[in-house]
Amino acid sequence: MTRRIAVFTGTRAEYGLLYWLMRELQSSAYFELQVLIGAMHLSPEFGNTWTEIEHDGFSIDARIEMLLSSDTRVGMAKSLGLGTIGFADALDRLRPELLVVLGDRFEVLAAAQAALILGIPIAHLHGGELTEGACDDAFRHAVTKMSALHFVATERYRQRVVQLGEDPSRVFNVGALGLDHLRRSPRMSLDELRTSLGFDLRPPFLIATYHPATQSDEDPVKTFDAMLDALDAYPDHQVVLTYPNADSGGRALIPRLESYAASQQGRVLAIPSLGFRRYLGALAHASAVIGNSSSGIIEVPAFGIPTVNIGKRQGGRIAADSVLHCGIDPASIKEALKTALSPEFGRFCQTVNNPYGQGDAAASIARIIASHPGPFDKHFHDLAVQ
Repeated sequence: MTRRIAVFTGTRAEYGLLYWLMRELQSSAYFELQVLIGAMHLSPEFGNTWTEIEHDGFSIDARIEMLLSSDTRVGMAKSLGLGTIGFADALDRLRPELLVVLGDRFEVLAAAQAALILGIPIAHLHGGELTEGACDDAFRHAVTKMSALHFVATERYRQRVVQLGEDPSRVFNVGALGLDHLRRSPRMSLDELRTSLGFDLRPPFLIATYHPATQSDEDPVKTFDAMLDALDAYPDHQVVLTYPNADSGGRALIPRLESYAASQQGRVLAIPSLGFRRYLGALAHASAVIGNSSSGIIEVPAFGIPTVNIGKRQGGRIAADSVLHCGIDPASIKEALKTALSPEFGRFCQTVNNPYGQGDAAASIARIIASHPGPFDKHFHDLAVQ
């Protein structure tokens, strides 16, 4: 008898991380994969990335319309409520035996709280991490407390999940799921990238992504403009500039992003989503990554290239020595980018050890899920008093 395992994805980046786990579940005779999508995947504004999921051969079992076209915290809160309603209907209809969610976004919280009330156990990926500059940090820890199985990316994160009162026998350090692409995914060549993007991309180039830091005093427009100012200091470098996430303050950046690209045609490409295949191909040839995406911390060091991490959004994450942390002012960003693009630092990055694993997380997660059929009664695990 097969077990129905549902996987939810709401963003382009999250789907890229989940891809090989979804493949493992889909190809196993032991599992029946159910795919739930929502949020940014269903938004034309963010590239209608649900089409990539279907193109990859996954059947979509439920579409949760939840994302308001709003750039405010009130709009984000209302989207969370709409998502909870949508997930309640979808999960009640599909009745999976386990729901798999990844990370820390508000749509993941919506899915988890609906599953909790419906009595559907949750497997949570990438718990125990810190992003102190975003409200995602609290979302992640809340989902941890709702979940029955935990798959974390480093030993320190495993210890944090246990510290939150979770049973150590259900917390597994499997490494970062996104690193599976290094072993298993073919990468686009530069010629394939040029054709796919419709843009004459040639080294040297930079990949830039900036998301609002929703739990800090960073002004997203000012910080984004400061990043553009730093990019202008390197006119010989092309720039691939991807859209921000659907966080409060993010939509205000899109017109500025498009205007910047339009003013420098041939040098700057603005794109809602690269998709993970183009992103991997671009990373293999990029000079550096700049912005505040979690990918710059977790996946990029495995490619031996520098990351310039701006501001507080990723504050608290374990990072490789190839990640340069800087402030939000133009001078700080320019100085970090200068270091990142120096030949000496570039050579150093090729020797750096990535603390997030070896790229075999998907198979490990599928194997552990298979060996844990439940029931999943939860008890608070107290640490020994010192």
